[in-house]
Amino acid sequence: MNADKGALGSTTPVLGATTGTGTAHGTFGELLQGVLDENGLDFLVTFPISLSSTAGFQLVEGAGEITVRPAHKQKARALAERILRDRRVAGGGVLTLISSIPEGKGLASSSADLVATAHAVGGALGLRFTESEVEALLRGVEPSDGVMYQGVVAFYHRQVRLKERLGFLPPLTIVGHDIGGMVDTVLFNRSPKPFDAADRKEYSRLLDQLREALLHGDLDTVGEVATRSARKNAKITAREYFDDILRICHEVEGLGLVLAHSGTNLGILLRDDLSDHADRLAHARKSCEALPGSVSLYRSMGPDSYGTRGA
Repeated sequence: MNADKGALGSTTPVLGATTGTGTAHGTFGELLQGVLDENGLDFLVTFPISLSSTAGFQLVEGAGEITVRPAHKQKARALAERILRDRRVAGGGVLTLISSIPEGKGLASSSADLVATAHAVGGALGLRFTESEVEALLRGVEPSDGVMYQGVVAFYHRQVRLKERLGFLPPLTIVGHDIGGMVDTVLFNRSPKPFDAADRKEYSRLLDQLREALLHGDLDTVGEVATRSARKNAKITAREYFDDILRICHEVEGLGLVLAHSGTNLGILLRDDLSDHADRLAHARKSCEALPGSVSLYRSMGPDSYGTRGA
């Protein structure tokens, strides 16, 4: 599968707009993250969830700067300024971000803020950016989780470039266990990964397996690949309570574990179409709550879960 080849010059004008809104969803860590054998590039595979960031931008002619709320969202403000500058638009405005995605947890809060901002500023300028146009806007800002694309994608997060679209997952529930604290994703991605040739070959095999599993709806293999990726990440960061959470996953016959490789969350993946799903979910949640840390529930996103990204 090939990446979308769109370019910034192909935007579609939306006449008469002076305000715009945009939305982007988060991802519960990654179904798979590592380094590919064929090119040596770091990559990840997204796991879209229903938490989201929403941005609103009001363009004010003659304003000298952009004010962002909350004030600490400075990367989003810088992106908004870049878009205005690239489009030779004089003025500033007010950028407001509202997000249900916790920060520093490996759920793509920063990337979602930036994607939502791009759509909001584009809307205020009378433009509707495509997914690949948003990708191009984010390139050079910081490593990105690939959440500008709908569905599950393989993404070169350091290069901020799509590798391939992999499809969609059915409704799934994640029982997420958070060990606490925060992780700076930018600093994490600057660190070299200690993967040797054998690791790189395995990551390429895992991506092949995951591609086929998503194509054929093989959720058991999706869970196996995600669990293996989570286990291999111990080369970088040892995860507390990993074995405890894996034991709980086996107790409820979950699909596997899914990890926020650059975050603080480790989740048990449960399919929703089983008659005793509620009982399995309750047992997994209660057992995880007995461990130090906090527990939250998350929902995957299917093909019908996406609304309009920008207006």
